[in-house]
Amino acid sequence: MSMNFNLLGISKELCDVLHAQGISEATPIQEETIPALLQRKDVIAQAQTGTGKTLAFLLPAMEKIDVNKSSVQTLVITPTRELAIQITAEARKLAPVKDIKILAAYGGQDVEQQVRKLKGNIHMVIGTPGRLLDHLRRKTVDFSKLDILVLDEADQMLHMGFLKEVETIIRHTWKDRQTMCFSATMPKGVRELASRYMNEPIQIKTKSDRVTLDEIEQIVVDTTDRGKQDALCQMIDEYKPFMAIIFCRTKRRVTALNEALHERGYQSDELHGDLTQGKREKVMKSFRNMEIPLLVATDVAARGLDIEGITHIFNYDIPQDAESYVHRIGRTGRAGQTGVAITFVTPKDYEDLQIIEKTIQMTIKKRRLTKEKEFRVNPNRKSDGRDRSEERERKSRGNQKGDRFKHSDKSGSFKRSSDGKRKHEEKRNTFEKKTGSRNQNARTKSNQRGKAY
Repeated sequence: MSMNFNLLGISKELCDVLHAQGISEATPIQEETIPALLQRKDVIAQAQTGTGKTLAFLLPAMEKIDVNKSSVQTLVITPTRELAIQITAEARKLAPVKDIKILAAYGGQDVEQQVRKLKGNIHMVIGTPGRLLDHLRRKTVDFSKLDILVLDEADQMLHMGFLKEVETIIRHTWKDRQTMCFSATMPKGVRELASRYMNEPIQIKTKSDRVTLDEIEQIVVDTTDRGKQDALCQMIDEYKPFMAIIFCRTKRRVTALNEALHERGYQSDELHGDLTQGKREKVMKSFRNMEIPLLVATDVAARGLDIEGITHIFNYDIPQDAESYVHRIGRTGRAGQTGVAITFVTPKDYEDLQIIEKTIQMTIKKRRLTKEKEFRVNPNRKSDGRDRSEERERKSRGNQKGDRFKHSDKSGSFKRSSDGKRKHEEKRNTFEKKTGSRNQNARTKSNQRGKAY
């Protein structure tokens, strides 16, 4: 049974803010971590996005901050700007009741503006490794009196190559600080980082099955590399997702797929590491505001995104491991809602699929798409919209009218008479006009349907 936050040791002021947001009961990760953190224990917690881990470290941190001190007391390090923005937004909902001053420090912002804010009484800094190092080099920030250090999405920071930067930042902090480490997975690098910089940490792991799998319909679509785009479009047309994320393995594949979707008339945008900060924020704003229903993204760019209302996840490229699979599909089916996760599998992906199914301890429903079944293709229909059956019938009627033709005994062939040729030309011109009109109408309707998505 879930506990309320007051029983976990959270003050009435913060509980009232949570209640106003519709949050009254703690999640499993919050139940296990908050009491330990309030007792000033180091904690290393393994939890997926969507389990409530952001509040699990923000609430204890805010309870510990002394607003009468002018020094930075809490530092939250995140791997991406999107995650920093997201955590900052959550923190600013809670901060006013405690009069806590917060600064978000990430690339793409005016560094001089951040410097001016740091000259004031900033109690909590939330930022990315690169921008935090920039401030340390400028000597515009001082972490020597830091009381709490939070490493969020630690596995992803190591995966993105931020280990040296993170270690440099840690060495600038007070050695008697309290350290919290949150990670979706627990690879060797994260364990080694914890052993070097944490003091006898309590290890907490929440089961992800209930959170990310029970409310999600999972489907595997058997396809080929050549037919994958068609298969994706068939699934989009069939399920008509309200909001969907389409995952690709690389930035190049994200861009290529997004362009292909545009050419097919779908409303989509892309999210990957090569975008400028302005573009990334514009894309995320459009997606959050449901101005675009389809977001094509890489794992790294979408890591940690917590967006309400995502109904479908499309794994255009199969994840590299089972934990990444669970992390991807965990973006749908949240807060008691249902979701759909569709993974496209080619013959070379069968081994990866078996590993995923073994890890999640279930056999995912398989589906093989057939063009005739999915599109109800008329075998008589030509690519230009004409119907072969109509043409065959027309030819048959023409052959029965012998008065249009005269026979040449010399060549043994049939030649069209001048009268028959004139009538044939008139009929063909009439037919082509009708066909052109029908094709134009068909293209107009197709475009209108495409714009609806």
